[in-house]
Amino acid sequence: MSLIAERNRKFPHWRRDLTASLVVFLVALPLCVGVAVASGVPAELGLVTGIVGGLVTGFLPGSSLQVSGPAAGLTVLVLGAVDEYGLPALGVIVLAAGLAQLVMGALKLGRWFRAISLSVVEGMLAGIGLVLIAGQLYSAAGLEAPASGIDKLVGLPGAAADALGSTEALTSLALGAGTVAVMVLWKRLPKAAQTLPGALAAVVLATAVTAAFGLPVATVEVSGLLDSVQPPGADAFGLLADVGFLGTIVAFTLIASAESLFSAAAVDRLHDGPRTEYDKELMAQGAGNTVCGVLGALPMTAVIVRSSANVGAGARTKASRVLHGVWLLLFAALLPAALALIPLPALAGILVHAGWKLIPFRGLVSLWRGHRGEALILVVTALSIVAVNMFEGVLIGLALSVVKTAWEASHLRMETVDKGAGPVQVHLTGNATFLRLPKLLESLEALPEDRPVELDLSGLHHLDHACRTALENWAERHSATGTDPVKVTEPAKAGV
Repeated sequence: MSLIAERNRKFPHWRRDLTASLVVFLVALPLCVGVAVASGVPAELGLVTGIVGGLVTGFLPGSSLQVSGPAAGLTVLVLGAVDEYGLPALGVIVLAAGLAQLVMGALKLGRWFRAISLSVVEGMLAGIGLVLIAGQLYSAAGLEAPASGIDKLVGLPGAAADALGSTEALTSLALGAGTVAVMVLWKRLPKAAQTLPGALAAVVLATAVTAAFGLPVATVEVSGLLDSVQPPGADAFGLLADVGFLGTIVAFTLIASAESLFSAAAVDRLHDGPRTEYDKELMAQGAGNTVCGVLGALPMTAVIVRSSANVGAGARTKASRVLHGVWLLLFAALLPAALALIPLPALAGILVHAGWKLIPFRGLVSLWRGHRGEALILVVTALSIVAVNMFEGVLIGLALSVVKTAWEASHLRMETVDKGAGPVQVHLTGNATFLRLPKLLESLEALPEDRPVELDLSGLHHLDHACRTALENWAERHSATGTDPVKVTEPAKAGV
């Protein structure tokens, strides 16, 4: 048997996986750099996270075709953490989040992330998208963005006025807008042309135009791969005593885990291969983030854009995602100076486009038509993230989701039968919880006080302690004013 035949026998999908790895590499390269710059860290750290996502997480079991790396969805959180605690603290945050993910995966908590309301997750992504777009509009104009999400949005009119008065700002904006236009129009080109990813094509064109015409726009600052890798020191670990710092770690852990596992569910719908093992995938993400934390790099999540490109390019095994990490490593080692040629407005344009795709416009319209409560949760979550911050915004969304579920589960129907003589019959069916107490007591207190009452609770599926106590107190008061005590028929199910 020839060597080629033997290779094909052992690795039957190597051609497809090799091709897919190159496609994913070309998609990942501008996104890794763009996410790093938008996060306020050296561009090389984005490449480091992409490399770890391929060479570490890519080898591990969980989801065979899902690709991991720095994500636009964590950009806002990373930027806030770096501004508040400094770049050295980022490694501690990512390291702690990675270890937490490993523990959660070992405890088999990964599957429980699938129980998070989809409206909260989409609201989270929409809020991130809004803040990301607003922030990158400043960057596209070469202006400094305000710190908070609400200030970014409120300050846009003033920033637009400043940009109109500056030739350099208008040039920078035009380059960013051109980048977005190329990415949008790229999908309308013939299939052969789309072999080159739109994001990479847009960056290459913007770089060529900047160099050819000598445009006065800022470019990526390059410090070298090894110089950018700074493991966290002892001082950074001292921040673990800060409650706010611990809250940031929790936010990183929950959001990165939720985004990765929801991405896994989406990727599973794109192919008919092995399904994701959620607990193992959570541990794989944890291992990758642990390594990224040790290296002081950006946090990673599974990324749907790269993952869908991997599936669409025909990948069959995890070899494609591992090889994409190899290509990123080779680029970072052999061509680091190429990063210094990339104009920042082009990266801002890529992230504006990515932020726009995070906002589910069509999904929100259909959700409003069929499930207005879920649509409201999505909108409130997104606006809370813009107005407050990501962690508290997600908590608000989760709280609303729980309240909505509790309210909908607390269906209670009260039917009164009054024949004009004899006792008034009251039948309760459904679930009697404290949420329905005000209306229930109001209805009971409106019954005639001089008539006996037969209260039938046998149709209840659930009767909580608050409702039982309130009904008993009402029965005592009614019996004290009436001629006969209230006759109560207990629920049919034991333990209700």
